[in-house]
Amino acid sequence: MNCSVVIDCFPESVRHYREGYAVIGIDVIRATTTAVTAVALGRRCFPVPSIEMAVPLAARLDHPLLVGELGGNMPYGFDMNNSPAEMAHRNDIMRPMILLSSSGTQLIHNAKDCDAAYVACFRNHSATVAHLVGRHRHVAVIGAGTRGEFREEDQMCCAWIAEGLVRAGYIAEDDRTREVMEQWSGAPVDACTTGKSAEYLRKSGQTRDLDFILAHVDDLDSAFMVKHDEVVRIPVSE
Repeated sequence: MNCSVVIDCFPESVRHYREGYAVIGIDVIRATTTAVTAVALGRRCFPVPSIEMAVPLAARLDHPLLVGELGGNMPYGFDMNNSPAEMAHRNDIMRPMILLSSSGTQLIHNAKDCDAAYVACFRNHSATVAHLVGRHRHVAVIGAGTRGEFREEDQMCCAWIAEGLVRAGYIAEDDRTREVMEQWSGAPVDACTTGKSAEYLRKSGQTRDLDFILAHVDDLDSAFMVKHDEVVRIPVSE
């Protein structure tokens, strides 16, 4: 039977792929990049959809690092913003991270009860494809979305993963998937910097994160899977 891939957007879309699909959550700016960066460095990562879920989890973990933003603002009592650049330079990797974001961690939380759930970003898009092929017949690549929009950087990452799967023999399930793939096929990574997410980082003085994201493309050889509410690293063999 044919293998297939579909591109979709927003946390609530996960319900369409509860059974029979591996779901890939994408929030390039910034939640999945922060999560992948942290776990690649050896830090444990627990994404949560709300502060209400973060608080009791923090009480169960040993000296956790509270990381995140809601509406662009770091919640009261948190240790740092949702910043992959800052995460990459921290040396307290023994502290488990609780990660909260406006939409990305909601997407990850919604996907954790699917047949399989992964997180991806520019850093591991090719490794994610390599891991999926031969393991999952049907794949849904879902962008987190921000303020009701399927942002450019998420479209690009979704398209790269879907295109990789199509090259491996998967079939695009619908016209939207084909259109997104065609739009971003062969595009340079900085093509996403004209979008609103990149504009927000520039206006808010957070260009370090934008620079980090653009400078770290396909530099990790691992897939990152959600198991028991935690993002775990799965090295991909050559």
